[in-house]
Amino acid sequence: MTPLELTALARHAALELGFDACGVTDLRPSEAGPALDDWLRLGYHGEMGYLARQAPIRREPQRAWPDARSAVVVLHNYFQPPTSLPSGRGRIAQYALGDDYHVVMKEKLARLGSLIVEAAGGGRCRSYVDAGPLPERELARRAGLGWIAKNTMLIHPGIGSFTFIGVLLTDLVLAKDEPFEADRCGTCRRCLDACPTGAFPVARVLDATRCISYLTIEARSEIPDALRPEVGDNLFGCDICQDICPWNASFAAETREPRYRTHSEDERPTLEEIVELDERTFDALFGDTALERAGRAGLARNARVVLENSRAGAGA
Repeated sequence: MTPLELTALARHAALELGFDACGVTDLRPSEAGPALDDWLRLGYHGEMGYLARQAPIRREPQRAWPDARSAVVVLHNYFQPPTSLPSGRGRIAQYALGDDYHVVMKEKLARLGSLIVEAAGGGRCRSYVDAGPLPERELARRAGLGWIAKNTMLIHPGIGSFTFIGVLLTDLVLAKDEPFEADRCGTCRRCLDACPTGAFPVARVLDATRCISYLTIEARSEIPDALRPEVGDNLFGCDICQDICPWNASFAAETREPRYRTHSEDERPTLEEIVELDERTFDALFGDTALERAGRAGLARNARVVLENSRAGAGA
């Protein structure tokens, strides 16, 4: 098959597998390399030391696999209409409400890779789902799937930003798509103004050390006293800057993937119960979900902060 035919096949197969968008790009050095260097120099990565270690590959994604010639990039919608928060429980970011997205995405990417290799009559593929050093959002933009918004999220013009990004590297040559060059945020700054912790010093720059998602997931230290009230009822992650975005208000539609849908809130422990969880119980409850990332100690820390905030609110 020709490179153009392979790209057409990859896009068709991706949609058939349930992905919501697909594009192809090459592995030339990232245009965001200088910005990444500045971001690391300012310490905005906080305790995420792996980002500094991975910086060379994020600048030059070809280093991830020198034999790779093309990157097939897919988006998978995980949006669900918001519901009221049950009493005694904390808010969980939408991406973590269902099954572990890493498992769902990698299963589908493996099938997509097999279909591409079969059609080409040979070749190799490697899949990446938020677990490697690739600059996923930059690759998605270059594959024509959207633009980088002021809150640093990728926005697809027909889907919004509630999407997982998956990357399939292959040593096959596929025809690349035109990059998405437009900035459709315009003068809007709702995401920046809505952030309760002021985590955006300027548009498209995130100070992770002030981000609720970082504080409740990636950080292992205690949440700074000055930021604890601003965490509010967020037990794990935060969707505030996405919830406020007009593109999501207009275009976000409920996911078609049943495994992303909310596990019953009645099955989740209360905040008080989370504080008391032991390791074995934590693993049994959250070992196959994205919440495992925070660890037992981290989730208990978060639950204590949310409890503090709820009690302060009740006493106001």
